[in-house]
Amino acid sequence: MMRVLSILLVAIAAPSTSAIPAAPFSVDETGKRFQRLDEAVASLAGGDGTIRVQPGRYADCAVQTGGHLHLMATRRGTVTFDGGICEGKATLVLRGAGAVIEGITFTHTSVPDGNGAGIRIEHGDLQVAYCSFIDGQSGILSALDPWASISIDHSTFSGLGKDPTGTGAHAIYVGGYRSLA
Repeated sequence: MMRVLSILLVAIAAPSTSAIPAAPFSVDETGKRFQRLDEAVASLAGGDGTIRVQPGRYADCAVQTGGHLHLMATRRGTVTFDGGICEGKATLVLRGAGAVIEGITFTHTSVPDGNGAGIRIEHGDLQVAYCSFIDGQSGILSALDPWASISIDHSTFSGLGKDPTGTGAHAIYVGGYRSLA
């Protein structure tokens, strides 16, 4: 009886690894994992890096301040950023040398001024592939960068235009960029 009780106590006291979720954001270059997207992006310290996102629904947002960012779902169509907004602008605010965004869904992107977006590109090149922008105010909005290019491939935009004034709807709103393809 004592032996059974000892085994039972050890089993109860042992931590369950299945109850502790792995950090869903991993940086290829360092192997480090993060619980939040903004922490993973900040870990790049304005340099270049690839961040892989595990399947799930996240209310995260992030601001890129430099370098080249490659943000990708580990499996297309399994990652959704739902409603996270940084700086009152977008889920992703991009100000680096460039960014590649792959396989991610952006939804419920709204802000009081009616210009909420999944991606706000303010500087640098942008490549978007296999992404969806759903039920928000805007999909992709740009600032001015006459030397940079934007490329969008195999991506969908639907249910946008949730402007509180009822006057605006932009799937893609780009101005002052060298090219849009």
